[in-house]
Amino acid sequence: MSQYVFIVDDDPAVRDAISLWLGCHHYQTLCFENAIQFTQQFTTNLNGCIIADIRMPGMDGLELQAHLNNIGCRLPLIFITGHGTVPMAVEAMRSGALDYLRKPVNEQQLLHQVAEAFATDQAHSQQQQLALARHTQFNSLTKREQQVAALVVDGCANKMVAAELGISDRTVEVHRASVMTKLKVKTVPELVKTYLTITT
Repeated sequence: MSQYVFIVDDDPAVRDAISLWLGCHHYQTLCFENAIQFTQQFTTNLNGCIIADIRMPGMDGLELQAHLNNIGCRLPLIFITGHGTVPMAVEAMRSGALDYLRKPVNEQQLLHQVAEAFATDQAHSQQQQLALARHTQFNSLTKREQQVAALVVDGCANKMVAAELGISDRTVEVHRASVMTKLKVKTVPELVKTYLTITT
């Protein structure tokens, strides 16, 4: 999985300086001269983080942040600014920005924030992969197994499940064992947690 630092700033000197500094620390960077250019090329399957100026012509940083939130972008966003205000900083952080740094940016601080952003993005990607795997496992259950799983999660013992579905206790045991195997859980609490994660 490739991760990139997407640098969005209308000042070419700032873009070049940040790109060079991060490149020296083995980060891959992609630069954009404005937010509109970035949104035209951005897709939600990209990984990494975004460093964006908060004051830019056309679409400013806060408008970019709102757009990204609306399309479900989960990439950590680090704002940089030379002319920001406290209300802008508050709005940015409330809307999910990872940090808000003033220009000239402290290089070590920026490096630390990018490392934190990459760790956050990687953790989110792993959560997405786990969720996808869980859904795949759940979809592998037969209709009857899903019925058994739902009743077990509701707290029904095998006899109650059997009575509810009109099947034998032994058949319930077989379906229940198959559910546990397919969902890769060993205990009822694990089953409940997995089931609720998938279905809610």
